Amino acid sequence: MGRKRVIDQEQILDAAEQVVARDGAARLTLEAVAEQAGISKASVLYDFKSKQALIAAVVARAVRKDNAFNDSVTEDLGDVSSPVIRGRIAAAAQPLPEEFRATALNLCAALAQDRELRATVQNNQTAVVKKMLDTAEYPRGAMLAYLALEGLKLLEAMDLYHLPAKQRKQVLADISALVEPE
Repeated sequence: MGRKRVIDQEQILDAAEQVVARDGAARLTLEAVAEQAGISKASVLYDFKSKQALIAAVVARAVRKDNAFNDSVTEDLGDVSSPVIRGRIAAAAQPLPEEFRATALNLCAALAQDRELRATVQNNQTAVVKKMLDTAEYPRGAMLAYLALEGLKLLEAMDLYHLPAKQRKQVLADISALVEPE
């Protein structure tokens, strides 16, 4: 029987996120991640064979967490029309957490430079759009709402523009109005 694994992959990914936030994905090193996690570089390499594999795992985890959050908010809405887009709009009422903003910005930069990393997000977006359109009572309005919502979120993630809270709430209400015609 082998030894029980002491180092958790989530611990390594947490450390990698912290390094990405501090130094950027381009300057991330396996040594810096190991130091941040308080483990050896060999331990990082055991699970993530390269810097690229580690960054890909950080992106994949961010996508999974975002999907889980959106799905949870959607479930909490109960039985509503066009649930996927309505859930995403409701989820957007909570802006990107401050502690994740630097990570998100630096991951966006990494995505812009790496086709394989982008593919993870592209595939997720394709699946979300399909699910949204399949559940929308008015697909055209749902798509317009989705594009407006994702534009708002991207501006925030790229740290290009942040609406004041009151205005943000009104914009989300306006986006929600696009979902279905009156």
